[in-house]
Amino acid sequence: MLDLRLNEVAETYSRDGVVSCRLMSSDAAAQHRVAFEQGEVALGPLHYIDKVHTVMRSPFEIVSDPDVLDVVESMIGPDILLYNSTYIVKEPGAASFVAWHQDLTYWGLSDPDAQVSMWFALAPATVESGCMSMIPGSHTNGRVEHVEDVSDENLLLLGQRMQNVDASAARPYELAPGEASFHHGWTVHASGPNTSTDRRIGLNVQYVAPHNMQVGVPPTATLVRGVDVYGHFGSETPASTDYDPEAVRRWRELDQAMKDSFKTKVDDS
Repeated sequence: MLDLRLNEVAETYSRDGVVSCRLMSSDAAAQHRVAFEQGEVALGPLHYIDKVHTVMRSPFEIVSDPDVLDVVESMIGPDILLYNSTYIVKEPGAASFVAWHQDLTYWGLSDPDAQVSMWFALAPATVESGCMSMIPGSHTNGRVEHVEDVSDENLLLLGQRMQNVDASAARPYELAPGEASFHHGWTVHASGPNTSTDRRIGLNVQYVAPHNMQVGVPPTATLVRGVDVYGHFGSETPASTDYDPEAVRRWRELDQAMKDSFKTKVDDS
């Protein structure tokens, strides 16, 4: 289903720190949207709840899809750990936004180039619905200082934001259901409010190479391709059924541990 050759994907990603492509048919993506919305009924709100692949089959099917992993392999190599997965939802008419920021500033990973994030669209991500805007090439500048402010509609956990961003080079990355964007952890990005009449729903996923290390107490991860000879991350169990009670209990613990790990502000040196 890929609409770009893998060498072109890798070249664009290396140059721009971001690339998008189609990974799944719109019909298949629609089925995954149904699974997500059924999960909301069974589990409650799923927005920004980490490690969702440990409690629902649908997200794990997406993150472990061979086409997805082929793209990830072209970026970080053949050995791949699933570091996190979480749904991100903007309701129609919501004023919430995501300020200009870099992901890796708060993640505490030892090798910034051995990580990539995927944003997989389950609903249309358009300028109107608040799709991500990226500044291509900004990943080459390394870490930029952020400030924290949790007093507004900024969806980020600590309200982090970059100041004085020159957004003149930014471009929106609109995605149809079944399409995805991949971006480097230093790529500067943001998203606006959803002024459309539909929900903006995406599965946000992070992958790391196994040699990467987490500052402080490392969270868990799942090997989805290749081998892990390092063992830097704790183990977790992907969902084989939906909403298993013990999996739900453990999922809540994993979510809190992941959020705690994201509070570690690091330098890129």
